[in-house]
Amino acid sequence: MINSMFRLLLSMLLGMTVGAERKRKGQIAGIRTFALISMGACLAMLLSIYVPQVYLGLKNGDPGRIAAQVITGIGFLGGGAMIHMKGAVRGLTTAAGIWMTAIIGMAVGIGMYMCSLGATLLILLTLITFEQYEKRRKLGQEAKVINVIVQDIVDDIEPYRQTFRKFDIHLSTYYIEYNYERSQTEFNFVVLVHAYTNLLPVLKAISETYPTQRLTLSNQLAL
Repeated sequence: MINSMFRLLLSMLLGMTVGAERKRKGQIAGIRTFALISMGACLAMLLSIYVPQVYLGLKNGDPGRIAAQVITGIGFLGGGAMIHMKGAVRGLTTAAGIWMTAIIGMAVGIGMYMCSLGATLLILLTLITFEQYEKRRKLGQEAKVINVIVQDIVDDIEPYRQTFRKFDIHLSTYYIEYNYERSQTEFNFVVLVHAYTNLLPVLKAISETYPTQRLTLSNQLAL
């Protein structure tokens, strides 16, 4: 009994450690979620060990059956942590962290303490250290939509193209809508930018290109 409670406590602490890092990044799943996932997986592992020992000889006494269902079922929680938007999916890293934390809880439940501690440290190394590496190297690109409303009928977008080239931003495509009654032009620029890029100077340069009434930045194109 004491040994089982120790395993549950350890799994909770390891889950909280990973959850604290995710909460620091503003993710939906945080300390409590990861702690519960890790403890739940640990308890499932303890049940997998307990059942065949107590009910020896029963055909259903397979120590791997309950544990196997944890790996499958945890995918639903991972799916819930992902946010689907038009052209973008966020939360994949958190979903992978949920899945990994559940397995850490299972490892604690079976008594693999050092392996569990090592896996937790490796998760933190991946989430923190590699993130800093990605920022320094500017790895990866993200799709953004820049919406611009200009108080004029604009028929030349070359100044915008020059601005994007100046800041090393790739213009994938664009959409234009003219409002002749109000003498307005609305642009939707779909661009690819390096992850962690500061877009404030870009937006400032775009706003100064033509007399701008409104300027917004988003991850999706409003339909």
